[in-house]
Amino acid sequence: MSVQALRTGALAVAGLAPASAIAESEWGVNLPYGVTPISQSIYDIHMVVFWICVAIGVGVFLAMFWSIFAYRKSKGAKAAHFHENTTVEVIWTVVPLLILIGMAVPATQTLVKMYDTSDAELDVKITGYQWRWRYEYIEEEIDFFSNPTTPTAQRTGASEKGPNYLMEVDNHLVLPANRKVRFLITANDVIHSWWVNDFGVKQDAIPGFVNEAWAIVKEPGIYRGLCAELCGQGHAFMPIVVEVLPEDEYDEWMAEQIRETHGDSAAEGDDGEVPVATLNQGN
Repeated sequence: MSVQALRTGALAVAGLAPASAIAESEWGVNLPYGVTPISQSIYDIHMVVFWICVAIGVGVFLAMFWSIFAYRKSKGAKAAHFHENTTVEVIWTVVPLLILIGMAVPATQTLVKMYDTSDAELDVKITGYQWRWRYEYIEEEIDFFSNPTTPTAQRTGASEKGPNYLMEVDNHLVLPANRKVRFLITANDVIHSWWVNDFGVKQDAIPGFVNEAWAIVKEPGIYRGLCAELCGQGHAFMPIVVEVLPEDEYDEWMAEQIRETHGDSAAEGDDGEVPVATLNQGN
């Protein structure tokens, strides 16, 4: 399922999505494969469990239909009784147990990976506000707010809706591709939830608490998400836009942010070069 389809579905449940937005939403029937190792692991587990369920469903219904057809009363069949049949009871206990263990092992391995934020090369603190996000690059001491920019005319129906209706912001969260980024997620007022579907990341932002998540994004591009909690009447207008750059382009972008925030002396070494230690934390 695409981000757009999930977004409009979530807004519809909240009673906040206009009918036109739902009608224009992209139809999807499956989870996205994603662009991070975690999202791809989640997809793989989902598909394994799905096909196990399909196999169980097909087997059960075939057995049921065959029993109804071959042993119907009109043919004189008489019902057999399996009450206290030890063999049958062992089979229908052991087989589901083995299936559950087979599903639990890869799921547990993925869960362990999801919570392993060690060895991150970049730390970003994310704070939810009603109704915007604040991003802080901790080591560089750079922070900014990300505000929704959908025009009021589009929200009120006075003008035609844009291609990214309710999903545009003034300042993107910029991340490097192929580096492990740790997200430190909290909130300033009420409970929010930072959710980027293509990353496989959905973490509650709770006032007074800091939750952790991480991602290694393999493919540069623009990725969109939104707050996944009903945080107030502005909930539908709290989008997330993440811009993932190739590593060299990210280094240039970060150097420019450091210059603008701290001056040239903080962004350049004695020889005028951008210090590698500043841009490649953890390497």
